[in-house]
Amino acid sequence: MIPYQKDIRLFSQDESRFGLLPVQRKMITLKGVKPISHVQYEFKSSYIYGAVEPKTGEHFFLELPYLDTTCFQIYIDEFSRAYPDSFNIMLLDRGRFHRSKSLRLPSNIAFIFLPAYSPELNPIERVWEAIKAEIANELYLTMENLMERIASILCSYSTANIQPLTSYPYFINAVNDVLQ
Repeated sequence: MIPYQKDIRLFSQDESRFGLLPVQRKMITLKGVKPISHVQYEFKSSYIYGAVEPKTGEHFFLELPYLDTTCFQIYIDEFSRAYPDSFNIMLLDRGRFHRSKSLRLPSNIAFIFLPAYSPELNPIERVWEAIKAEIANELYLTMENLMERIASILCSYSTANIQPLTSYPYFINAVNDVLQ
């Protein structure tokens, strides 16, 4: 039993890079016809930091320019302010900036680290896959256009959309067993 007076919530957290280099996916064409795909070699990018609660589909996303300790600190501080009435456990990978000694965890956040090199265990990875599937083979000339598109996709996701994507039965059963 965890001695804490607030509700305890478990979020899956991760980051994903989105940039002007297009996401390439296979295309269906007639037999013998090669698909035509637009390509550009712009390497500008930005990052979406996100957390989802697989049990409910509750989610919190923030766009930041870099993948580093400073931006991660901004993210967890904003996350803490968004969920002040609960104790929030974040399940995350072992990225160097997640384990930085300079990180200052807010009092309502704790981390649980996944085993190394195991993205398949992190439910939020399916959200990134869904977003990238929606922008696959699309060409964006500016970062503003791309990030507006990503923002519109994220805004269209409700808890009812995210919950089925991220609620692995074994994960939900484990969370229910631990938090009961």
